[in-house]
Amino acid sequence: MKSNKTNIKQAITKGETSLGIEFGSTRIKAVLIDNSFETIASGSYEWENILDDGIWTYNLVDIITGLQAAYSEMKQEVERNYGITIRTIGSIGISAMMHGYMAFDNTGELLVPFRTWRNATTGVAAKELTDKFQFNIPERWSIAHLYQAILNEEKHLPRIDLMTTLAGFIHWLLTGNKAIGIGDASGMFPIDESTQDYNKSMIKKFDELIAAKGYPWKLRDILPKIYISGEKAGELTEVGAKILDRSQNLQPGIPLCPPEGDAGTGMVATNSVRKRTGNISVGTSVFAMIVLEKELSKVYPEIDLVTTPNGNPVAMVHANNCSSDINAWLGLFREFSEAMGQKVDSNKLFDVMLNKALEADSDGGGLLSYGYFSGENITGLEKGRPLFVRSPESKFNLANFMRTHLFTAFGALKIGMDILTKKENISIDSILAHGGLFKTPVVGQKIAAAALNAPVSVMATAGEGGAWGIAILASYMMNKDQKESLEDFLDNKVFEEVDRQEIYPDEFDVKGFEAFSERYKKGLVIEQVAVDHLVENGGN
Repeated sequence: MKSNKTNIKQAITKGETSLGIEFGSTRIKAVLIDNSFETIASGSYEWENILDDGIWTYNLVDIITGLQAAYSEMKQEVERNYGITIRTIGSIGISAMMHGYMAFDNTGELLVPFRTWRNATTGVAAKELTDKFQFNIPERWSIAHLYQAILNEEKHLPRIDLMTTLAGFIHWLLTGNKAIGIGDASGMFPIDESTQDYNKSMIKKFDELIAAKGYPWKLRDILPKIYISGEKAGELTEVGAKILDRSQNLQPGIPLCPPEGDAGTGMVATNSVRKRTGNISVGTSVFAMIVLEKELSKVYPEIDLVTTPNGNPVAMVHANNCSSDINAWLGLFREFSEAMGQKVDSNKLFDVMLNKALEADSDGGGLLSYGYFSGENITGLEKGRPLFVRSPESKFNLANFMRTHLFTAFGALKIGMDILTKKENISIDSILAHGGLFKTPVVGQKIAAAALNAPVSVMATAGEGGAWGIAILASYMMNKDQKESLEDFLDNKVFEEVDRQEIYPDEFDVKGFEAFSERYKKGLVIEQVAVDHLVENGGN
């Protein structure tokens, strides 16, 4: 049911709203929704990670400034459109990029700069822990960062009182509660599905592994407490209210839902928390998340095991590279158009060029490309070199060129997904897609459906993103019926009237992608040679 202006004003005044704030890799976004789950107002703050002494990080000043700026912009939009100053909110949720490392002492001091998920500096630790636990520990995970710091004998380690994620940190700042949602926690340390808590036997193994170091803490002592979606995870304190709202109109006492990771909020925003469903998120990187109904038979380094915000196990296939190379090539075509005296609208350029891919040979005409701006964990490349390769016999035309670049955007992801569907026989009923590549109708969906060999849908809400997703989780905490599951709440209330466009895999595309995929895997040696011999910045 659509909200009208009078209802919205009443909802804002009475605090019948939910606020979601998500810290993405390039933008912090605040979204205020009403009880019909429609966005009332939003605000954002652009930011960039920085490379500081070889570590990808965001500094604390930017984190707090961005939080305040996004909230302030949202608040001003409410004042402008509805003539109301926000003094209370029904519920609040915080979400952020998963993984990484934030370690604090007992005074709340950050002991080392925030180490984000992007750092590939924990390879030794991740491998040792994977072997020790017989459970895949990716380099991005918090426990890999902690153990690598231990292997490196870093000086801050004895002082650790709390290790958490970015979302956990912001939640702690606002509530004073060292809490974390189970989905975000599952990117820190393995979760036991039966207890919906950190895996006890693996915690014991870790403590035994580092016992000789003599640190004054045990691992369980420094991890935040896990909460499940729907549970209350704290209230906005007086200090928290002053941090969030610089104008100091916002009153304390507002309940907060468990802080979640961006993967979990993406699942919520695409209604993909039920078993046998999944979602695919496309941007600079690409990941697919499939909610499992059975355990995998073995450990796969290509597959992370995390959970939904309500604790269901999820197989996550994450590839570091996706759309950057397509964007770079389209930038080149824009330059050409402008050199010819034709100024081209960016949206039209994308639509025209992507649609050319539908006119191509099924496999892209024998062309091959790798959009590796950075290393790729799934294919074992430590660094990246964007490459375009063809043989004299290849059919080199614009349609095949564009199809090849769309295929390769999903190339590494397909290798991981094939493990799930072909080796583990995982059934997938539906996949929801979100990200800029799907703004052009049909094309991205058709290619994704071919890559995953499953129906791919795009929803009208897919552009809402993670800030909307965490606002939904905050609303669920306050507005669910007794014992109503998150799956039922999403199906019956949030997404009941949402339009959804579904595309099934086309045999022409599926066979073509399979042929391309074989070429892609065989050609990885070319990419490795480029990494070995094509030096960065033209240096020696």
